[in-house]
This record gives sequence, structure tokens and C-alpha cells, in this order.
Amino acid sequence: MKWSFVIQQKLKATLLLGGIMVVIVSGTIVSRRNINGIDKSFSSIYQDRLIPATTIIYLTENLYGKRLLLEKFLLTPPSEMRSEKIAELLSQHDKSIDSLIHLFEKTYLVDQEANSLSVFKNRVDEYALLEKMILNLYNSGHLEAGKEIFEGAGARTFQSTISNLNDLTKIQSIVGKELIKESQGDFASYAMISFLQVGLAIVIGLIILVFIQNSRTVNTPKAMKDKGQHFHLN
Repeated sequence: MKWSFVIQQKLKATLLLGGIMVVIVSGTIVSRRNINGIDKSFSSIYQDRLIPATTIIYLTENLYGKRLLLEKFLLTPPSEMRSEKIAELLSQHDKSIDSLIHLFEKTYLVDQEANSLSVFKNRVDEYALLEKMILNLYNSGHLEAGKEIFEGAGARTFQSTISNLNDLTKIQSIVGKELIKESQGDFASYAMISFLQVGLAIVIGLIILVFIQNSRTVNTPKAMKDKGQHFHLN
């Protein structure tokens, strides 16, 4: 009966330990996924949020540079600045803007972000056409007409372009907060699983101690019985 009890205890311990090991292995797999998720989130914050945010700053700088350059040209006497030089400087800004937009497009874009960027590109093209129109009017001697376009349609298109950039900035902030929240969730899950694994390790240790104690309890009477029989024979 005692050996039957020992076998039952061993079977229970084996099943319990097996279940605990399954839980630990599963927890390890989930923890690894959480760590990968945290790493991916932080990488995305840098690659897909921080870089575009910096790109937006440079885009804004180039747009204002074009605006101020053309404004200065229209307010400067014709003898002091040539339209060809202004066209060349504006073209340099356009190339920089195209490169920055291309860099922006290489990052991961949510749907709203992609739509805003598409609208922004259209506004940039519209404003570039207005600039060429203003320069053509200037070269043909219609300076006042060029100024009217600059202060009217040009100003409205410019403000719309800047507004699109502001929308992109807001989206960057919203998506960035979502990524941080996701990372915090992954970290909380990882911490909970780690705590559970430590608890299970303690449980395993206690089970082993109980099993050892039960084995001693069963073996002690048997040893005393064998000793008594040996004494009787003598």
C-alpha cells in the first residue's frame, strides 16, 4: 500500500511538473514575442515617426524659403536681381522638397497619413506652377499682375500647403502615442509572465521538497522494520 501511495504521488508530481513546464515554455514564447513587439515599436518610432517628423521640419523650411525668396524678388528693383537667378534658386528648393517627400514615402504610412501626403504633393505642384506663372508675368513686364497672384492665389495655396504639413505632424503625434501605448502593454505583459515564471519555479521547488519528505516518511518505517528483524534473528 505504501509503495502504491508513493507511485501515486510520483504520478501526481510528474503530471503537475509537466503542466508547469508547459506553462513556463508557453510563457517564454509569449515573452519573446512581447520583446520582439517592444523592439519593433521602438524601431518604428524612430524609422516611421521621428524621421518623418524631422522631414516635415525641413519641408517647412524649404517652403518658407521659396516664399520669402519670391517675395524679396518681387519687392526688389528689377536692376538688382535677375529672374533667371531666382528661378534657379527656386528649382534648388523644389529638388530638396522632392527628395524629402521621397524620403517620407519610404516610411510606413497609415491611410490618413498617405492621403494627407498625397494632398500635400498636389499643393506643392500647384504652388510651383504659380511661381512659374509669376516669373513669366514678371519677364513679360506685368509685375503688378504677378504680385496680385503672389498675394492672392499664391498666398492661399501656400497656407493650404502648410496646413497639410500641420496635419501630417498631428498624425505623427497620434500614431507615436499609439506605438508607445502598445510598447507599454507588451512590457506589462512581459513583466506579468516573468513574475508568473518565478512563482512557478518556487512551486516546483516546494513540490520537490514535499516529494522528498514523503519518500523519507515511507522509507523510515521500512528501515526500522528491517532493523527489528535483524535484531530478532540475532
